[in-house]
Amino acid sequence: MDKIWSLYILRFKDNTLYTGITTNVERRFKEHNTQGKLSAKYVRGRTPLKLIYSGEIGSQSDALIIENKFKHLS
Repeated sequence: MDKIWSLYILRFKDNTLYTGITTNVERRFKEHNTQGKLSAKYVRGRTPLKLIYSGEIGSQSDALIIENKFKHLS
């Protein structure tokens, strides 16, 4: 069975946004919150962070395409 990939968006205290994809949003959010080596470099030092959106996309390739489109929005 193929894994279902999700897109998620975080908002930081400085009002910046971060988006990523994962097969487990809850686990990934916890990894970012720990600020450890599993968190994205951009996330480190930007706490508190808030999960403002998550949605299932389907395949990893579809999730990557949608993430890329989001990152290129103005």
